[in-house]
Amino acid sequence: MDGKGRCIDNIFIERLWRSLKYECAYLHAWETGSQARAGIGRWITFYSHQRPHTAHGGQPPALVYFNAIETDQQVQAVA
Repeated sequence: MDGKGRCIDNIFIERLWRSLKYECAYLHAWETGSQARAGIGRWITFYSHQRPHTAHGGQPPALVYFNAIETDQQVQAVA
């Protein structure tokens, strides 16, 4: 918390963990750590690539991120 507005950054991580717990971890009774790791990995892939986010206009974060990279590369190519 060394900069102005730093505490705001924590909100996004807290929301991610809350979603992970309620949408994935609490719904499954995994018996081993490897099962939990695989299940959480599948959920994170779903969260990033398929789950629509209202903050991104109903698009998943990966789509928004990769579109931004393509746009930046096109701008750099023109400049």
